[in-house]
Amino acid sequence: MIARKHLLCVAVGSLSFAVWAEGVTNRVSISIEGDYRVIRANGIPNHATGQFPSRYNPNVIAEKDYTFRVPLRPEAAAKSTPTGFAWFGVALNGVPFEPGTQEFWNGERNSGWHYEAIGGESNLGIDQNLAHVQPNGAYHYHGLPRGLVDQLGGEGQRMLLVGWAADGFPIYTRYGHNIATDAKSPLRKVKSSYRLKAGERPRSPIGPGGNYDGNFTEDFEYAPGSGDLDECNGRFGVTPEFPQGIYHYYITETFPLISRYWKGTGDPSFQKQGPPPGARPRSPNRPG
Repeated sequence: MIARKHLLCVAVGSLSFAVWAEGVTNRVSISIEGDYRVIRANGIPNHATGQFPSRYNPNVIAEKDYTFRVPLRPEAAAKSTPTGFAWFGVALNGVPFEPGTQEFWNGERNSGWHYEAIGGESNLGIDQNLAHVQPNGAYHYHGLPRGLVDQLGGEGQRMLLVGWAADGFPIYTRYGHNIATDAKSPLRKVKSSYRLKAGERPRSPIGPGGNYDGNFTEDFEYAPGSGDLDECNGRFGVTPEFPQGIYHYYITETFPLISRYWKGTGDPSFQKQGPPPGARPRSPNRPG
C-alpha cells in the first residue's frame, strides 16, 4: 500500500485535539456517534514493531476490521468486572490492549493458572512496544505502547492519554499528579497496589509448584493501600482532557500493567469474535 499520513482526531466532549500518525498501512478514525465514541481501525500500528514472524512468535501482523464502541458517559459499576479474554480497550492508533494471555499451565484452560506475557519466564515474542501478534494476525499491546507514546510526544511532562477502555474511561501512561485532584501538583509515576504473594504455589496436580515469582497471573494479589491505585489500576482525579475530574486507568510498570478489571461495564464490541478457544498446549506458536 502507498505510504500515507493519517490524522488521529480524538474528541472529548467539546474538547478535541489531533496528532499526526505516520505509517505505511495504519488506518484509524475516531468519531462521536450518539452516546458513543466509535473507533474504526485496521489494527496496524503507526510505529515500528519488532520482527514478526520471529523465533518465539511465528505469526505475521495482519490487517483487521475493528469497530469499537466506547460509552461517552461512563459510569462505575457497583462491582468491578473481570475482563476475561476480551480486549481491555483500544489505543488511539487503533491497536487493542490485552491484559493477560490464553496460555495455561499444562495447556489446561480450567487449571486456574495463566502465564503472564511480561515479567515471567514465558517468551511469547514480546517486542519493544510490549506487544506481539496472535495467530490470527492481531497485533496488540500487553503493556505501555512505547512507539505510540513517542508518536504522541513522550510522557512525563503531562498526563498522556493513550487510549480508551471498553467501559468508556480513559487510559493514561504511568504519570499522574501527586495529588490526584490537583492539576497543579507535580507529576510522578503512579504505583500499582498489587504485590507478589508470599510462599510457594500449590504443587501438581493442583498447581505448578515453585515460589510465587510472577510467572503466572495468580502469583499476584491486590493489597489495598500499598500503592496509588485501586483494584482496577485506576483512580479518580483530574486530567488534561477532564479538568473537572474523572475515573481513569494507568498503564503501570509493574503488575498488572494493563488492568485485569473494568471499573464500569465493558461494551460488547470489545469481545473477541468467534467462540472462545479450547484448551491447548502452551506453545510459542500461540501467544496470548
